[in-house]
Amino acid sequence: MTRLKNDRFLRALLRQPVDRTPLWIMRQAGRYLPEYRATRAKAGSFMDLCTNPERACEVTLQPLERFDLDAAILFSDILTVPDAMGLGLYFAEGEGPKFKRPVRNARDVDQLQSPDPENELRYVMDAVRTIRRELDGRVPLIGFTGSPWTLATYMVEGSGSKEFSLSKTMMYDEPALMHRLLSKVTDSVTQYVNAQISAGAQAIMIFDTWGGVLSPRCYQEFSLNYMKQVVDNLNREHEGEKIPIILFTKNGGQWLESIADSGCDGVGLDWTTDLSQARARIGDRVALQGNMDPNVLYASHQTIRDEVARVLASYGDGEGHIFNLGHGIHQHIDPDKVSTFVEAVHELSQPYHSK
Repeated sequence: MTRLKNDRFLRALLRQPVDRTPLWIMRQAGRYLPEYRATRAKAGSFMDLCTNPERACEVTLQPLERFDLDAAILFSDILTVPDAMGLGLYFAEGEGPKFKRPVRNARDVDQLQSPDPENELRYVMDAVRTIRRELDGRVPLIGFTGSPWTLATYMVEGSGSKEFSLSKTMMYDEPALMHRLLSKVTDSVTQYVNAQISAGAQAIMIFDTWGGVLSPRCYQEFSLNYMKQVVDNLNREHEGEKIPIILFTKNGGQWLESIADSGCDGVGLDWTTDLSQARARIGDRVALQGNMDPNVLYASHQTIRDEVARVLASYGDGEGHIFNLGHGIHQHIDPDKVSTFVEAVHELSQPYHSK
C-alpha cells in the first residue's frame, strides 16, 4: 500500500486538523484544458475516452500537472451504470447524452440487468487501478457515481431534461414503478462503487445533480432515501483506511440537516447556500465542501481572490472544509484564472488553520 504524500483532503473530510484548506475542482479534468481537448481528439469520441483506461488516466492526471490540487477524481461519466444496464448510451454532437432504449414502463424496468462491475464496467475499474498506480501516493483518488434518482431521470427521459416530465409523471402516477426502478439502480450503483473502492478509490462522491428539482416530500422519498441505502451498504474501510463519502445535491441546501444525517462524511454545497449558516446548522456532524460560484472564474484575477477570501471567511476557523466550486467548472474558463483561484485558496486559507 503506497503511503499518501498529501492526505490533506482526506484529513479535512474526516474533520481532522490540516495546515491549509484542501482544494479540488468538480470537472477539473475537462474541456477548459487544451491538453484535455487534444487527448479527446485523439480518442475519437467521448465514450472512447471514457472506456480506454490509459487515456482516462491521462486526463485524470492532467489538471494535477497544471495546478497544486489536493485530490484527483476519476475521469468517467455518471451514465456508465445505466449504459451497462443495457440502455445503449451515446452522445449526440451538441445535444449531450442520450439512451437508445429508455425506461418507460414496467416491462422496461423488469428487463434491466444488474451489471457486473468487473465485467461490463471493467474499463472503469481498470482506470481506477491505473490512476492509483500512476499517482503513486501523490494525492488521494476520488471515485464517484450519480445518485439513483439522477440516473433514473436520464433513464426515463432518455436524455437530459429541463422539465423532467416523463420521470416526474412516473413518480407521481406510478410511484411503485419508480421505486422498483430506483431499487434496481441503487443495487447496481452500490456494487459499482464498492468495486471502485476495491480497485483503489480512496473517497467517494455521490452526485445528486437533479435531486434539487424535487419537492421536499419527494426529495426525501425518491432521492435521499436511496442515497442513504447506497451509503449504508458501501465498504467504508479498505486496506485499513477509512473511505469517506461525500453527498452533493445541487440546489439541496434546504435539506442540509437531512443530508448530514444520512451517514455520509461530507456534504457538498452549491453557491446558493451560505457556508457560515450551513456550519451553524449542522455543527460538527460532517465536513462541508464548496462552494464558490463557477462563474466567478470568468471575472478578473483580483475578483477571484476576493471571492475566495469571502468563501473562506464564511466557513471560518478550524477543520472540516474542503474548498471547491459550487458545481462543475465551465468549458470556456481560462486556465490562468484557475491558477489564480488555486493559489488564492493556498495562500488565504492558512491563517484559518494556525489557531
